[in-house]
Formats: sequence, structure tokens, C-alpha cells
Amino acid sequence: MLLYLFLAVYFFILITVFIYASHRYYMVYLYYRHQKDRPVLKDRLTRLPRVTIQLPVYNEMYVLRRLISAACDVDYPRELLDIQVLDDSTDETKDLARDCVQEFREKGFDIRYIHREKREGFKGGALQNGLVSAKGEFIAVFDADFVPQKDTLQKTVHFFADPSVGMVQTRWSYLNRDYSFLTKIQAIMLDGHFVIEHTARNWSGRFFNFNGTAGIWRKQAIESSGGWQNDTLTEDLDLSYRSQLKGWKFIYLKDELAPSEIPVEINGFKSQQHRWAKGSIQTAKKLLPRILKSDLPLKVKVEAFFHLTNNSSYLLMLILSLLIYPSMVARINIGWFQMLVTDVPFLLVATVGISFFYICSQREAYRNWKSRIIYLPTLMSLGIGLSVNNSRAVLGALFNRRTEFKRTPKYSIKGKKDRWLGKKYRGEINGVVLMELMLGIYFTFNIYFAIVNKIYVSIPFLMMFQMGYFYVAFLSIFQVVLSGIASNRLTRFIYSKRNAEDVMAA
Repeated sequence: MLLYLFLAVYFFILITVFIYASHRYYMVYLYYRHQKDRPVLKDRLTRLPRVTIQLPVYNEMYVLRRLISAACDVDYPRELLDIQVLDDSTDETKDLARDCVQEFREKGFDIRYIHREKREGFKGGALQNGLVSAKGEFIAVFDADFVPQKDTLQKTVHFFADPSVGMVQTRWSYLNRDYSFLTKIQAIMLDGHFVIEHTARNWSGRFFNFNGTAGIWRKQAIESSGGWQNDTLTEDLDLSYRSQLKGWKFIYLKDELAPSEIPVEINGFKSQQHRWAKGSIQTAKKLLPRILKSDLPLKVKVEAFFHLTNNSSYLLMLILSLLIYPSMVARINIGWFQMLVTDVPFLLVATVGISFFYICSQREAYRNWKSRIIYLPTLMSLGIGLSVNNSRAVLGALFNRRTEFKRTPKYSIKGKKDRWLGKKYRGEINGVVLMELMLGIYFTFNIYFAIVNKIYVSIPFLMMFQMGYFYVAFLSIFQVVLSGIASNRLTRFIYSKRNAEDVMAA
């Protein structure tokens, strides 16, 4: 009896993971089904409105000038442009920001430096604080890792000729996509979201979200929806759903690109993923009851459920990982034929679905998309490897554990010659890496078990799990150690240089 109860739990989790993975097929279907519904600019504003560009920063010394310079270079009448540098920094970024703002003020730009001593509400708090003094009818937001394009306002602001439009979002692109193996995989993961998911949701009439940056809001849409709130770690997702619940229309411009810098260091990447995973579940807890009780169409409610709860699949994946070995042992007496007609089809369809989803995203975005297919097995392994990190985030949200908004370190990385080792803002390693290591060892044992028992069909799937956990764990440790060594060498070099200068001065 216990055996069958255990298998029932195992298959329930397997099927749930399968459903979330298969939802990717539906996203691809919606994407191609609604190509004819892409947003078209029907009218243009008779007069250009005043626009405020908000630049929220927090300890961003390496990318600050790049951000401010690009914002000031935007092609828009200077008398209609209001730029806010919303600085919560606690390090030398404060002085750099003040000097940079003063420099551009002297050049005639309407740019202000707004610093908060207390980082209350984190990024959402900074945006809300800046909104109070914003002069513009419209608010464009760019994070520190982005480079606003010269024509970004000219290509987005005219969509607000429709008074029902509350927000226009552009698609992320990546300045350092080819920097490393890790950044290449990240870029493909993000492309799935920005090329397929966003497009499918928006063009098919479902809700989608502002991504916290590279978009422009109607100020009235923010204020009428309750403003920026800080009870979730994804203030952008939260405001997006509240705004659309209020009836505001959102527009996604898939072909308008916003260059950004993606994390080059895996612990920074894990921190970013943790924040996104936790914030989405917090938003689900906050808003899903309201969405499901509303008079919205069923298609909107269903997609909102999948969108907001999608990160729970990481927790299910982790539980599934832990149950792999006992499920194999439990079914030795039942026979492996049953496994072939149960586990394998579910895993195969889910794996193919995820691969198909990312292949379509690359095919739609790049001419050389075929050359990127080789990264798909590693991409899926990385997704599995993140399950410990993101499960911790999901559990933290479910049990109302409050954590701070941890920024993602940026180093102004573009080409392969750029270096981040030895710079400030290193990612942090935590106890999660020990569990990732243990799971890698656990799946090594599972592979051995499968070979001994001649369960060869399961080995590719087991290896995918093994590689994912080992890759994330070893890279997390390796990069922290390497960065520490580089930092110590740099410190010794600076110290010895200062001593030499002191001797010369004497």
C-alpha cells in the first residue's frame, strides 16, 4: 500500500511538472497564431509630451556614466526631457553620480540627482519617491545595466496617442551575449521569455508585464493603480497586473531592442533568479485571488495563473529529483516496462517541448539560429541546476520570509577582453551550493544504479540532472575563489603602488 501511495505522489509531481513544461507548446502556438495581431501605430501624438526618464541605481560605479550619458543622448527635445538619477548607493557611486549629474546639468540638461539615505522599499521605493517630483506625463525607466537607445522615445511615445495605453515595453538584447558559455545560455533563456512568451501573451490579448526597465509608462496609469509598492520583490510584475486589472492596455514591441548587460558571474545570476522567482510567487499570492474572482475572460485568468505560478515548477523539480532513486527502487518489482510507458513519455515530451520553445525563440530572433541549438542540452541542465536556488526562493515566498532586494552586480562587460575579476560587487556564495553538490553526487549514484540494473533508457535524463547540479555548484565555488584571489592581488598591487609613491614623495 505504501509503495503505491509513494508512486502516486511521484507521478502527481511528474505530471504537474509535465503540464508546466507543456505550457511552452501553447506559448509557441499563440505566438504564431497571433502574428497578424501585432501592435500597429495607427495615430501619432499631435504634440510631443514631457517625459521623465528615471534611472534607479544602487552601488553601480562601473556602469553609471554609461547609463547617464546614454539617457542624455536620447533623441528628444531637451526642453521636454526630465532625467532623474535615483541613487540609493552607499559607496563611492554617490560621488560619481553627483559629479556626472552636475557635468550634464552644466551642459544644459534637466537632470537631477535624488539620493535616499535609507533604502526603504528598495527599487520600488526609489521609483515611487522619484514619481512625486517627476515633471513628465510619461515615465521611462532604465536600470543601470541598460543602455537607452537614441530613438527609444520616438519609437514608443506615439503609442500613447491611444488614451487607453498605459505602458509600452521594448525587448531586451544583450551587450555581452558572447562573453562566456554562461552568458550565451542566459541569453537563450531570456530570449524564450522576450521573443515568445511576451509576444504570445500581449498579442493574444492576455496579460503580460513590464520588466522593470526598457519601457515607458503613462504616469496616470501608475498612480491610478496604486503606485509602486514594496511588498513583493518584483514591484514591476506587481504593478503590471494591478494596472491591467484597472483596464489599462499594455503594448509589447518585439522588434525594438534595448541593449543590456547580463550577469557574467553565476552567483550574481543566481541572486537575480532568486529575486525573480520569489517575487513572482509573492505576486501570485497577492493578486491571483483578485484575478480569479474578476470578470476577466477565462483565457486571461488561466494564463495569469501559469505566468505567476510558473516558478513553483522549480520546487516540484527539486522534489522530483529527490524521488528519482526511491521511485526506481520501488518499481524494480513492478517491471521496467511500466516505466517505459509512464516516466519516459512524460520526460521526453517535456524535454522536447522546452527545446522546441527555445529553438523557436532563436529562429524568430536570429539568422544564425541553427548555431545556437547546441546549447540547448546545457540550457536544460542549467535550469535543473537552478532548482535548489529557486526552490529556496519559492519556499521563502510561500512562508512569508522577508528578504532584501539584492541587486545583480554589473561590471561594464561587453567583449571577451573585458574583465570582472578583482572588481567590487562580487556575488555571494551560500549553503545552497552544498545541496547542489550533494545532488550532483546523488545523481552520479543514480546513473551507476541504472547501469548496474541495465536501465539504459533513463541514463540521458539522469545525466542531465547530474550535469546541471554539478555545473552550478562547481562554477559557484570556482568563481568565488577566483574572484577572491584576483581581488587580493589587486589590493596588494594598489598597496605596494601607494607605498612606492610615498617613498618617492619623501
